[in-house]
Amino acid sequence: MADTKREIERKYEATDATRLPDLSRVAGVGRVEKRGVTELDAVYYDTADLCLASHSLTLRRRTGGADEGWHLKFPVATGIRDELHEPLADTLPPSFAALLRSRLRHTEPVPVVRLLSSRDVQHLNDPDGTLLAEVSVDTVCAERLAGEGTGTTATWTEIEVELADDGDPAFLDAVEKRLRKAGVRPSESPSKLARALAETGPVRGEKKRTEEDPQTAGDHVLAYVRKQIRTIVDLDPAVRRDLPDSVHKMRVATRRLRSAFKTYRRILDREVTDPVGAELKWLAGELGVDRDQEVLDKRLGDRTEALPATLVLGPVRGRLQVWSAARRTGSRRRITDVLDGKRYLALLDTLDALSADPPLRPAASRAPGKELPRAVLKDYKKLARRMDHALEHPPGPERDAAMHEARKAAKRARYAGDAARPALGKPAKRFVKRVKAVQSVLGDHQDSVVARDALRTLAIEAHAAGETTFTWGLLYGHEEATADARERELPEVWARASEPVLRADLKH
Repeated sequence: MADTKREIERKYEATDATRLPDLSRVAGVGRVEKRGVTELDAVYYDTADLCLASHSLTLRRRTGGADEGWHLKFPVATGIRDELHEPLADTLPPSFAALLRSRLRHTEPVPVVRLLSSRDVQHLNDPDGTLLAEVSVDTVCAERLAGEGTGTTATWTEIEVELADDGDPAFLDAVEKRLRKAGVRPSESPSKLARALAETGPVRGEKKRTEEDPQTAGDHVLAYVRKQIRTIVDLDPAVRRDLPDSVHKMRVATRRLRSAFKTYRRILDREVTDPVGAELKWLAGELGVDRDQEVLDKRLGDRTEALPATLVLGPVRGRLQVWSAARRTGSRRRITDVLDGKRYLALLDTLDALSADPPLRPAASRAPGKELPRAVLKDYKKLARRMDHALEHPPGPERDAAMHEARKAAKRARYAGDAARPALGKPAKRFVKRVKAVQSVLGDHQDSVVARDALRTLAIEAHAAGETTFTWGLLYGHEEATADARERELPEVWARASEPVLRADLKH
């Protein structure tokens, strides 16, 4: 696995005549240490249409400096990126190729820009000699290697201030204050690559908008659909890196997209979207293998930790860990295999094609104020039928199953409202909020059903091993109490979500 670090830096404009102020006067700085000048030679790679740059991704091969090698940077927030490093090699490291697969697909990245930088470095250290930040004055020469503008060069000077590992971001504010007093201003470009592309590319007129503001029902549905497609692609590297909540977020995006195809079938032709929806269901199922166990692990772990120590009898925590590990063995590898597989890449290609050439039906050209409420309310009616069915059952397995079906309907109605919110405004926002509350109650109830089943299995295993089952029974009882509380809570929450005025507002 590539080495990763969180890069937090700020860039400033400079000229050949710019001189750094005395940074030893910055609060917290004990000494400024001059580190000398380093010559850097970096070649940046991208597709012919600059797909990586359009997503603010940076892929480069650099020689010179202490960290020469391949670097891949993912944006986190303004001025913050995750930088991955692999040793110097002639070809793209396989780990980077995998992380970029959702964007590169069947293409190979090619050199697009070369940057030669002369970097004059200073270290800002605290009184104990601990590094606070690195300040560099970079004299840069950029050359365009591919595409329009090939052979064009540009030169500039800039100042970079990069926070040390585990440093306090507030320190960058103090440095910036000192720089501003000296007349140094923040750079308008977020990165060297962005500036190089801008200054070596062809001169263009005012940038045209690629998408107009949504006007029709079809415009709004497509905006939502395209957002989910982008989310799936963007989250692919995060899932591969096993970043927190990434699997869950990608799974939600697949569900939202599939739900939109069903809800807005008067907008998008289901003869085209149904096969895509089937593939999305497959992907969500593969992602769910890991996610469902993760949720269950946390629930049972939290329940156990909340118990007084005197009530945790036997090797409860150890058994939980062993049980979880056995169920999750190979699940991470399975997800990676899925993302590397031809079926997944074919799905991404299909989603791209659908986004570029959507299968619109006649209703897509109609006003959103009429067509979207109709679709949302149709999903709501399905939810209402399932809620009535669930509430008419006495407590027990049949009610549990009916509540689970109602939960799925609530989720779909909520997603339908989310897609319509930009067009319908506050009424849709209120609708989503009320339905989400119903979904939450039903979701917690279903989680308790799954947890009780797991606890029964764990109790059987503990009994077979000669261990006391007291704690497992206690945890089971807590889950039963949770389910009972959600069942008592549900009628009131549903009553708020089924007020006639809530539905009437959507129509106006």
